[in-house]
Amino acid sequence: MASALSGIKVIDLAGLGPSAIAAMMLGDMGADVLKIDLPPGGGSRGVGEGLPFFPEDAEETEKMTAYMATNRNKKNMALNLRSEAGQAIFHKLAKEYDVIIEAFRPGVMDRMNVGYQTLSQINPRIIYCSVSGYGQTGPYRSFPGHDANYAGMGGVLGLIGESKEGAPVIALNIVADVAVAVLQAVIGILLAVCARERTGRGQHVDISMTDGVVSLLIGIPGAGEYLYNGIVPQRGETMTSGTQPFYSVYQTKDNKYLTLCPIEPRFWGNLCRAIGREDFAPHQFDSNKKDEIYAELREIFLTRTRDEWFDSLTQADVPVGKVLELDELFSDPQVLHRQMVVDVDHPKFGKVKQIGISIKLSDTPGEIRSLGVTLGKNTTEVMSGLGYSSAEIEELRGQGVIY
Repeated sequence: MASALSGIKVIDLAGLGPSAIAAMMLGDMGADVLKIDLPPGGGSRGVGEGLPFFPEDAEETEKMTAYMATNRNKKNMALNLRSEAGQAIFHKLAKEYDVIIEAFRPGVMDRMNVGYQTLSQINPRIIYCSVSGYGQTGPYRSFPGHDANYAGMGGVLGLIGESKEGAPVIALNIVADVAVAVLQAVIGILLAVCARERTGRGQHVDISMTDGVVSLLIGIPGAGEYLYNGIVPQRGETMTSGTQPFYSVYQTKDNKYLTLCPIEPRFWGNLCRAIGREDFAPHQFDSNKKDEIYAELREIFLTRTRDEWFDSLTQADVPVGKVLELDELFSDPQVLHRQMVVDVDHPKFGKVKQIGISIKLSDTPGEIRSLGVTLGKNTTEVMSGLGYSSAEIEELRGQGVIY
């Protein structure tokens, strides 16, 4: 059975960043992905950071690479794009591929003669996805940054925290890096693939992590409404900020935590009956009773363990969840049932655990066909496919153009 993206060929120039996960997702769904990294000594930034490389311990390098999920379902080629010979090789590749994903600062790919304008002349069907902090245009386009910078500049970070008097809370690197860079890159590429079916032409997909963070405000209570009523929502005052009794985290008897989210009145009523405090039911949104209810719930949840509460409240039809540590997560029955942690066979290292594929397709499901390979593992194969002879390949390898 063919996979959803069978026949789509992707070049991954995303290094170790979130865009590499986007390329991985395309590979999981059947795309033929070639990851390109810099050869040893070719530099330590951008694509040069895509793989572990320990010349003194080849087996450790191979094992670490196999466990790096971002490199699964990808071949690997080491190519120095800073050399003219390397650029000429890349131009040949561009004729054969459908999609390129890159995550350099705007202008870098143009300076290496492998930007969209150049490659679209070579292959008008090429879909070229650029992922950057602020996008390809605008006064901030060349500024460096990371997830927290973009989450702050995009208006989301300022809303995360217990109160407006306290500092914002950084939500790991999941806002701009994962929720935006990964998902919007994949969506943008797939939209361009659909459009190409009609027009016959590829296009430039410009993903700005900051733009994406701003777009997330549509789903945050109070944020989108600002454009209508001019009221600026404050940190710790929005309904989903964790400061309401019906949408919060509670400590339990065994020093673990539960998430409790009975927002809808019927679920709130279920909770109140389950804990024997039906008198709280009419006061879910009563600001005068908020502190009293909150204090009482904190005391109540300390009387039983996390798992005891989870079992009883799920049976009572209350939205509740465990706050799981990673060792608990990867043994959770729901996670295992949904194959969100899987064992993949490796010819040398046996079973290698991987985080599974979250998008479940009934007819063309994704698959982990291969684990990550070491730097330059497929260089000779790719070069031969482009028509280079063994002698030419060895000469280019000796010049440091390939590895």
